[in-house]
Amino acid sequence: LIMDLMDKLTHIFGQGLSNSFYPVPQQAIGVGSAFEGWSPHAQDTVYRVLVPLSPPPGHAFHLELDTAGVLQRNSSVRVELLCTCRREQLGEDMLCFRHHTEEELRMKQDPSLLHTLCTGSYLDVEKTVHWFYRFVSVAWLLLPESRHWCLMLQPSSCSCKFQLSKDKESFRVEMIFGVQQGDSDIFVGSQPAEAGMPSTTWLETYAVAEAKFFRHISRQAPQDSWHCKCLQLLSRFLTGGGFSSYALKTVVMHLLNTVPLIRWHRRHFQQQLMDILKYLHCSLETKQLHHFVIGNARLPLEISLPSSLRVAEAPNLFQHLASSPDAHVKALQEYIRLLHR
Repeated sequence: LIMDLMDKLTHIFGQGLSNSFYPVPQQAIGVGSAFEGWSPHAQDTVYRVLVPLSPPPGHAFHLELDTAGVLQRNSSVRVELLCTCRREQLGEDMLCFRHHTEEELRMKQDPSLLHTLCTGSYLDVEKTVHWFYRFVSVAWLLLPESRHWCLMLQPSSCSCKFQLSKDKESFRVEMIFGVQQGDSDIFVGSQPAEAGMPSTTWLETYAVAEAKFFRHISRQAPQDSWHCKCLQLLSRFLTGGGFSSYALKTVVMHLLNTVPLIRWHRRHFQQQLMDILKYLHCSLETKQLHHFVIGNARLPLEISLPSSLRVAEAPNLFQHLASSPDAHVKALQEYIRLLHR
C-alpha cells in the first residue's frame, strides 16, 4: 500500500512539474526496520521511504562532502546552471538560464531552482521539505485513495511526515529526500543535523545500502530463517539507554555476513540469540563496533559503494564509549537488562 502510494505520488509529481524547474523525484526506496522486516513495535511502525531527487533540465547537482570524517559526513548539494542553447536550437521550449537576460527569463519561463529552493548556490533542506509538503497536500486530492483514507500531515523541517487512517487502520509514513552519490547506493539525505548547522547541510546516509543487504539476505536465506525475528525481539527489549537498536542491527548484519545462513533457521533460534548477545558483549567490552557498510570487504557485490568508502577504514560506532567512562557503564547496564529480559 505504501509503495503503491509513493509510485502514484511520484507520477503526479512528474506530470505537475514537467514544465517547472524544481527537483525531479524518482521512484521511492523503502528503508529502515519496517521495510527490512524487523520493526520492533507494530503499533508504532513508521514506514520510511527515501525519495531520490534528480536535477531539473538545465541544472546539475554537485555533492561537496566534508572530508573531516567518514561516518555521516556533512554534505552540501551545489546547484549549477547548465548551458541549454543547443536544446533551444533543436526547437525545445526552454530558454538557456546562462545566456539569456534576467528580464527575458522572467517573462518567458519559470524561475530556476537557484531562485526557489536554494540558499545561495546550495539546495536547502528546509525549503525543499516545505515545498514537498505543499505539493503532497494538493497531489493527495487527485488520488483515488483520498476518497477512503484520511491524510494528516505532521510538520517537520527535514522530512515529510504524514499519517494515513481508515476505520481502525493507521499507517505513519516518513519521506526522506536524497541525492545519490554517482551511481552508488549511498545518498546524502534530508536528516536531522546537529544544532547550529545551516539548512543547506545534507547528511550521508547508508539506509539504502543496508535495506538492499537485508533484501539480499532474504533471497539467500532458508524460507524459515528467523534472523529478523531475533533482531525484532532483542530491539523490542531495549529501554532506550546505553546503545541503540542501530547498534543491535549492526551486530546482526555482521553475523549475517559471516555465519552460514542455514544456521539462522528457526530451530537454531536460541543459539542465534546467544550469538548476537555474545558479539554485542564483546563489542561493549572492547568498546569497538565497526560500521557495517564503510570499508567492508565482504559486502555483497550487488551493493554499490563509492570507491572512497569501499577502501575507507570502518568507523567505530562505539568510539564514544572509549572516551566516556559514564557512557560505557550505562551501555553495560543496558546490556545486563537486555540479557535478563
